[in-house]
Amino acid sequence: MVTYQNIKDGLMYAIIKHSGKQYKVSKGDFLNLDRFEAEKKDTIEVTDVLAVNKDGDLKVGAPFVEGAKVVLEVVNLGKDKKVVIFKKRRRKDSKLKRGFRRQYTRVKVTEISA
Repeated sequence: MVTYQNIKDGLMYAIIKHSGKQYKVSKGDFLNLDRFEAEKKDTIEVTDVLAVNKDGDLKVGAPFVEGAKVVLEVVNLGKDKKVVIFKKRRRKDSKLKRGFRRQYTRVKVTEISA
């Protein structure tokens, strides 16, 4: 999950794209990204930056901002709570119960440069 803070003009934030999803991040935020190959304490550079706001100056890329990057540090690997899917067809003696646990990589945003 993205932890949103009060967005003011002086706060620097970026919108990044990772594994087909977009996230609004600022320095110090924690994200749960879809699981990818990484170890604890690894650093990842994301260059797919869609927009950067620095001191009220918004740069929007087409499709990505040139020269911008976000550095992420892997905090840990984990699993979400189980989601139970239950389907029942009335009067048909038919029911189905399945579960799903999403695996994620928890990262911390350490640096945003534009």
